Amino acid sequence: MQNELLEWYAKNHRDLAFRKDQDAYKIWISEIMAQQTRIEAMLPYFERFLILFPNLTALANADDEALHKAWQGLGYYSRCRNLKKCAIECMKRFHGELPKTKAELKTLPGIGEYTAGAIASIAYKEKVSAIDGNVIRVFSRLYDIQEDVTSIKTRRKIESLVDRSLVQPIDQYNQAIMELGALICIPKVPKCSACPIREFCQASDPASLPIKPEKKKRKKEKKVLYVWVHDGRVHLNKRKATGLLANMYEFDEKLPTHYESVVSLGEYTHIFSHVEWEMQANLVYTNKEDSGFYAMDEIENEIALPSAFKPFYERLKEVIFDEEKN
Repeated sequence: MQNELLEWYAKNHRDLAFRKDQDAYKIWISEIMAQQTRIEAMLPYFERFLILFPNLTALANADDEALHKAWQGLGYYSRCRNLKKCAIECMKRFHGELPKTKAELKTLPGIGEYTAGAIASIAYKEKVSAIDGNVIRVFSRLYDIQEDVTSIKTRRKIESLVDRSLVQPIDQYNQAIMELGALICIPKVPKCSACPIREFCQASDPASLPIKPEKKKRKKEKKVLYVWVHDGRVHLNKRKATGLLANMYEFDEKLPTHYESVVSLGEYTHIFSHVEWEMQANLVYTNKEDSGFYAMDEIENEIALPSAFKPFYERLKEVIFDEEKN
């Protein structure tokens, strides 16, 4: 099975930027970015991020606002904050390098079991597993596991099966399993006829696996936003340092004390992993400016506006552009 998988990987793997030199820093950044984001979507962000923060030193010394701006569009901003924390830890504890073992990598902020295994096995060739969702799906089908894969017991069972299967070259093997899950052994409609290891697969109905509990319904919250504008400048508030969208910028949820007119910016629903924001927004022309107002150029180039608010910001630009044109 391993030989067939490695042979398939050698001929069919995607030519991804972070695989080319198997650099630990690049692998780490790519793995964190790929969480909750499709590989194809994250690649432009990955390339831009490396230009701005080419190594651990640059990342450890990064300005928080610049870091958020570089991450804008990827969401889940706690990931980029943990990147900086991790870089600082590496400077202090590991002489400015990412540690070389899975066990040590797991002690760092934002690096869990899978990411530690990926860095250790791909960059440093340590013979350890790297079990992500793709690997869980492949092995649950390969061994016809009819149990909830989110349970600790089943997870340990899969880990044991993966660990027992590990062969050299370990970097290629771990990536081969993940690539098989990403390209062939995909959710819902697996491409079984194209699978290089189908003769070893025990699942009678691969599409029904892996077994997971039904997701809880997301909580819904209604919000009314007021986008204050004065003389082409936009008012933004910085959110608190903890919780959802921590330290990010947002529009107001109240009218200013002094204003001239209000224009609707429409409605938009933004879906987070655990909550939906059903929002409607209004452009409010104020006749007074205090602190917290920013020029459009500042927002475009320096401030990371969460994607939850981007549709309203784009509509705001359209309204202002139309007014200037007329």
